[in-house]
Amino acid sequence: MKGLLLDNYAAVSEYAATLVEEQVRGNAQSVLGLATGATPLGLYENICNSFEERGVSYKDVRTINLDEYLGLERTHPESYYTFMNEKLFKHIDLAIENAYIPDGKPSSVGEECVRYDKILDCIGPINLQILGIGTNGHIGFNEPGTNSNSTTHIVELTPSTRKSNAHFFQSFEEIPTHAITMGIKSILKSEKIILLASGESKAEAVKTLLSKQVTERFPASFLWNHDNVTLIVDRDAYQLVELERQ
Repeated sequence: MKGLLLDNYAAVSEYAATLVEEQVRGNAQSVLGLATGATPLGLYENICNSFEERGVSYKDVRTINLDEYLGLERTHPESYYTFMNEKLFKHIDLAIENAYIPDGKPSSVGEECVRYDKILDCIGPINLQILGIGTNGHIGFNEPGTNSNSTTHIVELTPSTRKSNAHFFQSFEEIPTHAITMGIKSILKSEKIILLASGESKAEAVKTLLSKQVTERFPASFLWNHDNVTLIVDRDAYQLVELERQ
């Protein structure tokens, strides 16, 4: 795992966008693995700017998202389908039929997991996967205890994960209790992975990750089993590591 320490969230977002841009310029038919939540918002803003200002085209790119809340229609304002459309897709020239996101209200959750794995096998491998890290070490919605051989599956969200996402909802009760997520095994099939971490709330998670102890109790630790991961972290998220090394 390579590490890059930058001053702040803006710098993390800008640098991550340059890596995405390099990937797409180098391969116009790239498959990008995308994440949701607060962490990648700045990245997506920079991607939109690069499209408008520097003419980076995504018309032949395919994207595949990590996860979706279970029980939310695509049209729900807090669905990840809506999130991706509002924050990225509608601002660039990506063909919407080339954007893949799990169905949050499938007729059969088992069949939806199988369907999504088939999509991954069909369009993959993912050339560049974007990840954030949860305060409890989750990547995607792979919560502590997730097996390293997991493929797309349904997960019950921990209280800490639901609390972290509370600002997106009107009340805690509205936050879904389950999600459908790409599994650890699926994520690790990606050719390259970028892990973003920003803010004081992620400091403990970054410290735990950099201890290099690979365990199901901290799913992000499985990234140590991949040979091309870049951690991009700001000083607030790195502060506990710096304190430990003083």
